[in-house]
Amino acid sequence: MIAADKIETLIDRFQFLEAKMADGSVGSDIAKLGREYAELRPVVETVTAYKDLLQQIKDAEAMLKDPEMRELAEMELPDLRDRLEASEHEVQLALLPKDAADARPALLEIRPGTGGDEASLFAGDLLRMYQRYAEAQGWTFEILEQSETEVGGIKEVVARVAGEGVFAKLKYESGVHRVQRVPETESGGRIHTSAATVAVLPEAGDVDVQINPADIRIDTMRASGSGGQHVNTTDSAVRILHVPTGIIVVSSEKSQHRNREIAMQVLKTRLFDLERQRIDSERSADRKSQVGSGDRSERIRTYNFPQGRMTDHRINLTLYALGQVMQGDLDEVIGALQADAQATLLAEMGA
Repeated sequence: MIAADKIETLIDRFQFLEAKMADGSVGSDIAKLGREYAELRPVVETVTAYKDLLQQIKDAEAMLKDPEMRELAEMELPDLRDRLEASEHEVQLALLPKDAADARPALLEIRPGTGGDEASLFAGDLLRMYQRYAEAQGWTFEILEQSETEVGGIKEVVARVAGEGVFAKLKYESGVHRVQRVPETESGGRIHTSAATVAVLPEAGDVDVQINPADIRIDTMRASGSGGQHVNTTDSAVRILHVPTGIIVVSSEKSQHRNREIAMQVLKTRLFDLERQRIDSERSADRKSQVGSGDRSERIRTYNFPQGRMTDHRINLTLYALGQVMQGDLDEVIGALQADAQATLLAEMGA
């Protein structure tokens, strides 16, 4: 059973927010209260449906005592009780603790790992996969920094992804992605194994990270385009070193002012992510597994091209639909990862 006091507290808070929004007295807090109201609304709808179902069961049980209504009640009760279990599960999911960063935009970073040119080409394939997935979700996908290899692969790419529920879905993509296929550069037709790393970081806001100007060193330098083309002849590229952590961020767009903005935002986001990882590690030191924990050294997925197979090792999910996956159809795998994370949280809460 769901704790009734928890449900009532939640409904009371929602009704308070609804009243405040209606009377127009929220002033400068309207954006903050509006976000809380929007987040609570689907939860309250789920809880209200559960309460209504409990009342229907109570009414039907009372009807059993009435000889004229008993037959009708006996027909209705089995279905109502069957629906109760599913409704209770929905409420449990709705009441799970939310990651405060789930609604934020995200920075997506992709870098080749082991495998030379083939790893850089695979990194480019992953970039296009996420671009297509973002497009299907109705998100915006802005490449902030990208450097390419001579064979057309990716040395490094940093992109900003914005839209509804971006980090809530993309956070499961952090880790090592392994590919098994015959490289275009391999004349012998042998299957080659290479890898690329993906990092997904929730975007930091100004209030999340305060950077002491004395802790950073900013340098400007001349930027060059991919393959030596589109060379920027002005010293517009910006390199920021955060001395306490050793984090280095580079942005090399054409505008030096824009580069400073991008580099500072990326630096704040990486520092914010560093703090989140520290807190998560302390909180979950006794957990045996953490899907979506952001451990970038973990091999999370294998893309086997000869067999058309994608395997997510964290949840032992195998899909023989690699073509669709590489075209950005990630709904099934991300949905399965979210369901597994929810099940883990329910188990930890003893639900």
